[in-house]
Amino acid sequence: MTRYPDAFIHDIPKSDLHVHLDGSLRLGSLIDMARKARIELPSYTEAGMRELVFKDSYADLPEYLRGFGYTCAVLRDTENLERAAYELAMDCMEEGVCYMEPRFAPQLLMDNKSMTMARTLESVDKGLRRAKAENNARAEVKAGSLPPFDYGIIACAMRMFGASGFSPYYDAFYGLHCNSAPEEVTRMAAVELARGVVRVRDELGIPIVGFDIAGQEAGYPADNFTEAFDYVHRNFMHKTVHAGEAYGAESIFQAITDLHADRLGHGYSLFDVDKVTAPVSEDRLLYTERLASFIADQRVTIEVCLTSNLQTKPELNDLRQHSLGKMLERRLSATLCTDNRLVSNTTVSREIRLAVDNFDIGPKTLKNMIIYGFKRSFYPGSYTEKRDYVRRVISRYEAVAIKHGIDETAE
Repeated sequence: MTRYPDAFIHDIPKSDLHVHLDGSLRLGSLIDMARKARIELPSYTEAGMRELVFKDSYADLPEYLRGFGYTCAVLRDTENLERAAYELAMDCMEEGVCYMEPRFAPQLLMDNKSMTMARTLESVDKGLRRAKAENNARAEVKAGSLPPFDYGIIACAMRMFGASGFSPYYDAFYGLHCNSAPEEVTRMAAVELARGVVRVRDELGIPIVGFDIAGQEAGYPADNFTEAFDYVHRNFMHKTVHAGEAYGAESIFQAITDLHADRLGHGYSLFDVDKVTAPVSEDRLLYTERLASFIADQRVTIEVCLTSNLQTKPELNDLRQHSLGKMLERRLSATLCTDNRLVSNTTVSREIRLAVDNFDIGPKTLKNMIIYGFKRSFYPGSYTEKRDYVRRVISRYEAVAIKHGIDETAE
């Protein structure tokens, strides 16, 4: 296995295509925001919050998700949202990430008062734009030795929500439609979000580049959200779908066929034949292999989040058993992402280190994975602008490889 110096991993240009804003606050900032808003936390020290909430390991997914109750509570404020977005971008740039697509669910932060859909999206964009302007004014960027920083925003709908407790917006929305079945209420909320983000993008010029569906997969199939995804599809917005995180190949198939997914969030269970439950025309192993081949052929990129999967998959006690190995064997388009920088206590550099230390990833393969993150991004500019940007990234990557003595063409 090739050994990659930490300095090389730090210096190469990186992307993060799957990073939840509400799971990636600075812990000190979360505590500060909570104090000012008089929001109760289990502890008001970083050490205490690490011990009680944001741990290195979690018992299960519900424990992993517990922290979002605190982060979403403090982010229902325009100043806090702008601050969180700005700090996330600055933290990413500090480790060499020059393109990111932070995602979040506006409806989790809306309060039906001042925190409208437009204001939540405007606040996030304002923070990201400020960070972008500061970074791109640097001499190295202006001189062309470093790629400029850029970003696109992804809006998340939710697969499910309960009658109360998710957010003031959801409480009110559920109350308006209390005579409808829960899945119908969720469907209508997703459609409202789809229409809203397209309108905000077009009227305010905010770079909302993608639409996502997140939340519990099992029992909440993708075909409940075809109307929302059809709408953004017809309005030239890219699609990424959380699929194969907690459910199997069928969920991934639905994401691609029913929701027009350009990318897949996680895709962890792609090869798990035991999770194929519906009748299929061939045996389950052949079904998963054909699906993987189709994904590879269509270049549907998988947003792999190693640390997050380790923390939420009790059966994954050895990272070398992660499906990333099979993805690489079959030459799928896969890129490494953080998922949640705070909740998973990780960075893109750490995700790359985990990958190269646990899988046989040669220099050529690693370069492909990194560049996939840029080529398969939902870059907010035109196609020609994106090509020029990717070319600058590749040139920077090759220069860093030479500097650190890495033959980036080696298998």
